[in-house]
Amino acid sequence: MAEAVERLQQRVEELERELAQERRRRALGGGDGGGGRARIEKMSPEVVDSNPYSRLMALKRMGIVSDYEKIRTFAVAIVGVGGVGSVTAEMLTRCGIGKLLLFDYDKVELANMNRLFFQPHQAGLSKVQAAEHTLRNINPDVLFEVHNYNITTVENFQHFMDRISNGGLEEGKSVDLVLSCVDNFEARMTINTACNELGQIWMESGVSENAVSGHIQLIIPGESACFACAPPLVVAANIDEKTLKREGVCAASLPTTMGVVAGILVQNVLKFLLNFGTVSFYLGYNAMQDFFPTMSMKPNPQCDDRNCRKQQEEYKVCVNLSECMRSYCIGQKLKKEQLFRFAVQDKWILDFLKFSFIHCASKMKILFKVLSCFW
Repeated sequence: MAEAVERLQQRVEELERELAQERRRRALGGGDGGGGRARIEKMSPEVVDSNPYSRLMALKRMGIVSDYEKIRTFAVAIVGVGGVGSVTAEMLTRCGIGKLLLFDYDKVELANMNRLFFQPHQAGLSKVQAAEHTLRNINPDVLFEVHNYNITTVENFQHFMDRISNGGLEEGKSVDLVLSCVDNFEARMTINTACNELGQIWMESGVSENAVSGHIQLIIPGESACFACAPPLVVAANIDEKTLKREGVCAASLPTTMGVVAGILVQNVLKFLLNFGTVSFYLGYNAMQDFFPTMSMKPNPQCDDRNCRKQQEEYKVCVNLSECMRSYCIGQKLKKEQLFRFAVQDKWILDFLKFSFIHCASKMKILFKVLSCFW
C-alpha cells in the first residue's frame, strides 16, 4: 500500500513537471497559454461574440472610465488565496489586470467546497498552483507569479518584501497594490510591516468568524491609519492566536458573504487604479441588517510601528510642499496642466527635495506624490 502511494506521488510530480514545461513552452512560443484562445495583444471595443473585453471597454464608451486599457499596466499582489482571495483573483483576471502575484501556503481541501472558485478535483494541490491553472485558463493575457510559502517566517518575509519591491509588471519595479485576503492577524501585521517599510499602498479585507459580516480597508502609509495604529484586541493584548482555536471547532463560512467582500474589494481596486468614482478608505458589510458603514481613520502619531511614524512625517512634508506649490500656482495663475513643468523646472522645488530630511528611495516618487496631494 505504501509503495503504491509512493508511486502515485511520483507520477503526480512527473505530471506537474510536464505541465510546467508545457506552460513555459506556450509562453515562449506565444501559444494560447492553456486558455483555449490566442493571447490578445490589444484590448478592442469591437462588439463581437469573440471579444472577451467588449463589455469592459464599454465602460470607456459610457464615460465611466477614461482609459480602461490601462488596466493591463498594473501588477497586483494578493496574499491569501482562500474564500475572499481566490474570488478576488478571478475577478481581476476577468477584468484583464496586467499581472497577479499570489501568495499562500495552504492546500485545497474538500472542506473548502462550500466556497467559490476551487473544485473537488483540485483537493490536495497547493492553492496558488490550483488558482494559477484555473486563472490562466480564464484569461491567458494575464501574467501570473505564484509563491507557495508562509510570509510570516523570517526567511520568507525577506523574499516577500523583494517581490513586492521588484515584482511589478516590469521586473525591478514595485507592484501597484497589495491586497490582504488572509484570515489571521499575524499575517495582516506582517503585510502591514512590509508595506510601512516600503511605503506601499495596500488594501486589507476580512470576513467575521460568524460569516455574516466583513469589511475592506484602504491603507496609504502616512496618510491613513495602518493596521498597527488601531490594532484589534488580540494583537494589542499580545495574545497567541493559536490559543483561541478550540479542537473540533471551526469558523463559519458563507460563499455569499465572501463573494460580497471580494466584490467590494475588487470594485475599490478598480476605482483606485483606473481613477473613477469614490475610493473607500473603509467599507463594512453587515449581512444581518444589510448595512454598509463607511469611515476613514487618521494615523496614530504614537503608532508602535516606527516606519508608520516615519511615513507620517514624510506625508506632512508632502502636504506642506503641495500647499506652497498650490499657492504659487494661484499667484502665478498657472493652470493645472502647467504644474508638473513648473515643479520640475523651478529650482527651489528641486533644492527642497535635495536638502530636505525626506529619506525615500526615490525623490521623484515623492514629487509625484506631492503633485497629486491636492489635485
